[in-house]
Amino acid sequence: MNFELTEERQMLQDTLRRFLRDRYDTATRNNILDSATGMSTDIWNELAELGVIGALFTEEQGGFGGKGFDIAVVFEELGRAGVVEPFLDTAVLAGGLVADLGNETQSALVEEIIGGACQMAFAHGEPTSRYDLNRVQSTAKAEGDNVVLNGHKAVVINAEAADHLVISARESGEPGEDAGISLFLVPADTKGITIQGYALLAGGRAAEVMLDDVTIPASMRLGKAGAAFAAIEARTAAASVAQCAETLGAMETATALTKDYLMTRKQFGRPIGTFQALAHRMSDLLIEMEQARSAVINAAGHLEGDRKTREVNVSATKNLMGRAGRLVAEDSIQMHGGIAMTQEYELAHIAKRIVMGDHRFGDTDHHLERFIALAAA
Repeated sequence: MNFELTEERQMLQDTLRRFLRDRYDTATRNNILDSATGMSTDIWNELAELGVIGALFTEEQGGFGGKGFDIAVVFEELGRAGVVEPFLDTAVLAGGLVADLGNETQSALVEEIIGGACQMAFAHGEPTSRYDLNRVQSTAKAEGDNVVLNGHKAVVINAEAADHLVISARESGEPGEDAGISLFLVPADTKGITIQGYALLAGGRAAEVMLDDVTIPASMRLGKAGAAFAAIEARTAAASVAQCAETLGAMETATALTKDYLMTRKQFGRPIGTFQALAHRMSDLLIEMEQARSAVINAAGHLEGDRKTREVNVSATKNLMGRAGRLVAEDSIQMHGGIAMTQEYELAHIAKRIVMGDHRFGDTDHHLERFIALAAA
């Protein structure tokens, strides 16, 4: 099998890498992290003009990519540069669900998302759900031609900046059941929605979203009533591939910074990278990098497969990336010493992104258990 990028994907990678190298340095990111919004509107719009968001949607949805390898190419470069703007949440998750399930009116938003004019957030996780996608306790009650939403959504990334929220709520069944979950496309300023924001450790912002008798027309439902779980699972799989690719890009940066440091820092008149103990540790990191890259390629290549094949490969990749990422982050910091912990140095942010990436969409233990269960099913 040929794992080389197509000409179009290679051009996308080269363009994105060149742009981020010129426009997204450590000082720029630190200024963005210190801002009230936790993101740069200018960077967002410029990347949208480059077609980065369009690469995350299929041609039928108005983009020019949308496949597993398109997602992996984009997010590897975003991870390599440590980009904190919410491309995953706006495009892959919330925007992807609108593109997958929306009617003609709702799907018109996809064009605005691709153009950079619309911000989105996916309000799905809850305080007691942890990594279980079907543990939804928020409720949706029909009242005539309207639906009333009540509940508490936790760690909703990009909620403060979002123009629209894609909100999950249960119309029937019990928490833990796949059936009965619906999705609703709701303007963020709808009466009854309260958003309490905070900064995230690895960059960007999230919020607790409270739903207090949020009354909306039933026409805001995405797809059929109570039948949204399969779409949520599929979009979470795509987001997991994006997260793994982003972690891979961050790991590339961490190893490159470490290699440069080992060959620059001197003791006893020699670069410390020539000392056998450190050379062996660096070799271990490079081996982990090759395994990680193979795992991301495998997950991206199976993203369009049947449900079991897709989920088995996503869980296997998430488990490996969590273990390899932690090793790369910890060893990179240890081989640097104290400088690696300073905010002015690139590795400080990159290491946080690698470690925290393991906890989104399920950590290593969760996906090991899930892989075993899926393989045995």
